Amino acid sequence: MAEDMRAMTYEQYGGNEVLRDTRVPRPKYGPGEVLVRVHRAAVNPVDWKIMGGHLDALMDVVFPVVPGWDVAGTVAAVGIDVPEFAVGDEVFAYARKDYVHGGTFAEYVTVPVRALAHKPAGMSWEQAAGLPLAGLTAYQLLTRLGTGPGDVVLVHGAAGGVGSLGVQIARALGARVVGTASPRNHERLRELGADPVQYGEGLTDRVHEIAPEGVSVVADFVGGVLDVTTAVLKEGGRHASVADASVLGAGGQWMWVRPVGSDLEELARLAGEGKLTVPVARTFPLGALAEAFEFSQTGRAAGKIIIEV
Repeated sequence: MAEDMRAMTYEQYGGNEVLRDTRVPRPKYGPGEVLVRVHRAAVNPVDWKIMGGHLDALMDVVFPVVPGWDVAGTVAAVGIDVPEFAVGDEVFAYARKDYVHGGTFAEYVTVPVRALAHKPAGMSWEQAAGLPLAGLTAYQLLTRLGTGPGDVVLVHGAAGGVGSLGVQIARALGARVVGTASPRNHERLRELGADPVQYGEGLTDRVHEIAPEGVSVVADFVGGVLDVTTAVLKEGGRHASVADASVLGAGGQWMWVRPVGSDLEELARLAGEGKLTVPVARTFPLGALAEAFEFSQTGRAAGKIIIEV
């Protein structure tokens, strides 16, 4: 008999009421996989969007589902052919699998080696859990656009979970950053090294006041801003969105995020050098996952929502 473990699960699509605090079999770890004892996991909006059935056309789901893709923990066991990691290593990951089933809101989760990275020694468990999905989203978008010294980057949604990491990563890559946010977040954006501008009516003019020549890179983390992007992008500029497929028709890239351990190691290096901090809004115990989802659904969390396992 396989040992079992505590996990938050759901047996069918629905709202937060379908979540259950249950016991399920501890997952098997195959070749090239690591069994991670979960210390912290992080909530992302995609977790409750999948639970609500909104990604059913996109992803195969095997019920019962343990939701959750972000994790920080210690290696409990390693599968065959895993020389990179040993039992006891502190690790973190964007642990998305090829189908939705065994996630991170549980005592244990299996992670393919390709998605796993070593946690920076000085980084808290909360920050490490909050970094993978949001950090990789920002990092992969900015690096795919070739962001570097001399670039002026406009970040749409710069105060959000992904955007605030995007500001810091763009700065670390050597770029100047202009970030859109509501006025209450402008001081925080200045602290992160961005020139803040208020989003909404008149945004194009405000960006041109700060960057009269236009911007060379636009990172869209909110969607619905393509008109502004094309108006402020200089000749030969590059742009991408994680929230708006219509950028494809305007020469942009539409991106999601891939579980790439080597990219996460690079984010770990930036964090270790003090160039990247993860804002943490609140921490909830595992059994209060429904409350954590409710908090995420308000859209008002100023930072990552962490689950303590």
